[in-house]
Amino acid sequence: MGKTSAPKETKAKTRYDRKQYLKWYEDMQLMRRFEERAGQLYGMQKIKGFCHLYIGQEAVVAGAISALKTEDAMITAYRDHAHAIGKGVPAREVMAELFGKVTGCSKGKGGSMHMFSKPHRFFGGHGIVGGQIPLGAGIAFAEKYNNTGNLCVCYFGDGAARQGALHEAFNMAMLWELPVIFIVENNAYAMGTSVERTSNVHELYKLGLSYDMPSHTVDGMNVETVHEAMEMAAKHAREKGPIYLEMKTYRFRGHSMSDPAKYRSKDEVEAYKAVDPIEQVKNALIENGFATESDIEAINERINEVVEDSVRFAEESPYPDPSELFKDVYVQEDYPYITD
Repeated sequence: MGKTSAPKETKAKTRYDRKQYLKWYEDMQLMRRFEERAGQLYGMQKIKGFCHLYIGQEAVVAGAISALKTEDAMITAYRDHAHAIGKGVPAREVMAELFGKVTGCSKGKGGSMHMFSKPHRFFGGHGIVGGQIPLGAGIAFAEKYNNTGNLCVCYFGDGAARQGALHEAFNMAMLWELPVIFIVENNAYAMGTSVERTSNVHELYKLGLSYDMPSHTVDGMNVETVHEAMEMAAKHAREKGPIYLEMKTYRFRGHSMSDPAKYRSKDEVEAYKAVDPIEQVKNALIENGFATESDIEAINERINEVVEDSVRFAEESPYPDPSELFKDVYVQEDYPYITD
């Protein structure tokens, strides 16, 4: 069993205004309630295949989104529901995708692990461990080539940090000064294997140092800390090129729905639940006089309705027509300079 230590609880800050704290709370609460409902529906066999929940890690997405531009691109691995929601994909479309319905953001063809939304600049959702890392560098290359001023945020897990593709992507990104923020979501376990059992380098931010890439470790259980780190990282990426952040976070559930997570002690899990990122923001709202308990309850009720609406939408939506199996496999373009 890996030895991990939970971060200390951060006291409420007042640097940000009421609107920002409310946005963080609502965003993270929506991610949490959505994932909890998805877990229930999976148990009812209404969601099939693999399903990896994000419960506990919400601050890593919410704090990033608040520091980025809407036009910035994002790509991640298969624990992607919250990333899609954070990027603005409607809960209805995410839930419908989990149900395999045609109204899903990937037309019901991707399921839990392959969420995509071109309008929201969300590029997946990738099932191959570490496969999205060079793709993230490629998206950043396109942004630089087209001089858009946008950047790409590329998420991956601590297990994917062991893939060779990471080193190739890091090297190319630095060589070409690409506008990319690499983020390792270090939740301490690659499936059921602790970081300590996979490498003698336990501080994963150090992987970027050999490429002279600015690399930092961040308390990923605190949305304010994440936001501040991402503000700094976004400025650097747009002006100078790649930057690498190790977000130290923790998932409260198993790796996937089939994982009982017996490799962790109850004390370890409870220590992290004591610094639940959502509770931290709730406390900040109340302690700073930004909201009352009744205000919080009203928000919770509204979010619960959004989630239940997404379930109804998914239930009532049709499955894709069998002909869809052969669509969107290849990009079809007309090239006038190519003749038979």
